[in-house]
Amino acid sequence: MNHSDISRRRFLAAVGGALVSASCAKIQAKPVVSLVRIRNGKTEAAVEEAIDLLGGIRSVTRGKERIFVKPNLVGPSPTYTTKPAVVETVARLIQQAKKDVRIGEASATGPGLQYTPGTIEVTSDREMLSRMQQAVFEQLGYTELAKRLKVPLVNLHVGDLRQVKVPGGFVFQEVSLHPELADADLLCSVPMMKTHIMAGVTLGMKNLIGAYPGQAYKSLRYTVHDEGAKVEPTAAAATVVDMARVNRMGLVVIDGSEAMEGNGPSAGTAFRMDVIVAGTNPLATDMVAAAVMGFGVAEIPTFAWANKAGMTPAGLDEIEVRGQTIGAVKRDFVRPQLQSWASLRQKMKVREVGSPA
Repeated sequence: MNHSDISRRRFLAAVGGALVSASCAKIQAKPVVSLVRIRNGKTEAAVEEAIDLLGGIRSVTRGKERIFVKPNLVGPSPTYTTKPAVVETVARLIQQAKKDVRIGEASATGPGLQYTPGTIEVTSDREMLSRMQQAVFEQLGYTELAKRLKVPLVNLHVGDLRQVKVPGGFVFQEVSLHPELADADLLCSVPMMKTHIMAGVTLGMKNLIGAYPGQAYKSLRYTVHDEGAKVEPTAAAATVVDMARVNRMGLVVIDGSEAMEGNGPSAGTAFRMDVIVAGTNPLATDMVAAAVMGFGVAEIPTFAWANKAGMTPAGLDEIEVRGQTIGAVKRDFVRPQLQSWASLRQKMKVREVGSPA
């Protein structure tokens, strides 16, 4: 990075910090979301600029010491997962702020579990989940990434799980949580920008479905969806909000270097999008990203359930967007063919494998 890049970053951080300080002085200040275009393939620079527009990483992490970074690694393919360059940049910035960083995930599927048309295997077996997650980390480059940064790489599927209460939970009164998440001062969600056949979109909040450990809820979040379907048909929206409320989400960085449209989260069409969306309010950040994808707030069930839980904002007019405008980078994504969990279950032949946890 040359001197002009550093000077620009410092200027943006100073301006962003001043704006954040001024906003804090206002009553009911609007949440801030930054929207940055990736130019000439420089993803890392765009991530840095997006966080600087929020006031800089030191402002975002002030008073927080243990930061957990969670990408969306739904499976072993780079086509539908968060790109390592985005996660590495976020983690490196957090390290530069002298914070303790961990990176982790609990993938929905991976090597060792068979998924063929109409048939799936699910498991709560700790050994199988450990092998599967290690293979996903290795295939996507996250094992090497963690070694380069010298940060722990955490398998959220297995461990000495904690029981955490969900005040006013929609689906669960308490959830099982990996201790690294339970002890984190701040959770940073780093999803890939994608559509989703059950939730409409999968962004910063929906990424937290991967915080449900397979040891307790089986791979593919099978039990989570079964319970969620008793409350609402997507079997995803309310369960995501429950998990969001028990984690200290303080930063969302949405990887739109590549995006997916159509029948995501894994069977859609990937394409180059070249945007980064970031914010400290997860609901506001997701609303802006969904608007960039051409979705209205009312189209996304997760947003309605988040509002029902008391989360804000309620709409785009309550958000301050910095950097690019939504209109400048907007692309109308091909909509997914929405399906309920019940309809998907009818098409599946499910086979449980391994020993119960």
